[in-house]
Amino acid sequence: MIVVGGEALIDLVPTERPSGALLPRPGGGPYNTALALGRLGAEVAFCSRVSTDGFGEALLAGLRTAGVDLSLVQRGPEPTTLAVPSLAPDGSASYGFYVEGTADRLFTLPPALPEAARALALGTCSLVLEPGASAYEALLRRESRRGLLTLLDPNIRPALIPDPEAYRARFLTRLLPHAGVLKLSEEDAAWLGGRVGDWLAAGPGAVVLTRGAAGLTVWTREGAEHSVPARRMAVADTIGAGDTVNAALLHRLSAVAPGEPVDWPGVLAYAAHAAALTCTRAGAEPPYAAELTG
Repeated sequence: MIVVGGEALIDLVPTERPSGALLPRPGGGPYNTALALGRLGAEVAFCSRVSTDGFGEALLAGLRTAGVDLSLVQRGPEPTTLAVPSLAPDGSASYGFYVEGTADRLFTLPPALPEAARALALGTCSLVLEPGASAYEALLRRESRRGLLTLLDPNIRPALIPDPEAYRARFLTRLLPHAGVLKLSEEDAAWLGGRVGDWLAAGPGAVVLTRGAAGLTVWTREGAEHSVPARRMAVADTIGAGDTVNAALLHRLSAVAPGEPVDWPGVLAYAAHAAALTCTRAGAEPPYAAELTG
């Protein structure tokens, strides 16, 4: 089982660019990652706190349809977090958030994860918004010590980070040492201000960088570097593309037996294909396994 921890929210996606009517779509980086894993056929559980309001019910219904285990989901009466993406002409998105008093940020540390758990992914708003952020940090530390494959996706949202320097220090000293794989975008890397060597030295065995139309690159602690190009497809928007990369990486990496080498070019090519298909659809709509056979 792969466990994905973090927020589930509603993206209010403009129906036209640069502005238009706002269409509610399920979202949140961790939510999208769990949904994508379910669609890819992985055994996956979602670990979060979700509102009991109508949006919360819709979010959980989407995960159920994808076959995601919801036994680790906490519930609360507070409203669902809202995100408002602004789409650029190339389909890239920036975000504004409505997060005060919302359900997901009140997440508390759960008991031990199921014995079947083999991997844990965390990221985005859940790493920033307290008190939940500290609970997710504790979960990362605990499960890393237990030997789970851990993937960290900072997915930086500057509007949510009041003290950038404090966050950068926390990221480097309290989160990275417990991450097996760090996945980040070029924008994340620029905001964090570090270098690949610094991140690898802090703990991860691999750093995967998404480079938009330029594709994906990985650097490993052993000194290997591999890159693959992006798949060329018509882009509706890029919402959920990075989250789909997370899912594809975890789906392939969790199948590698301990001690076996990772086929990084193959893993990256699979992730690039999955992300490209997501970009052809409005909102975060990751592909199904059958769509990745070609």
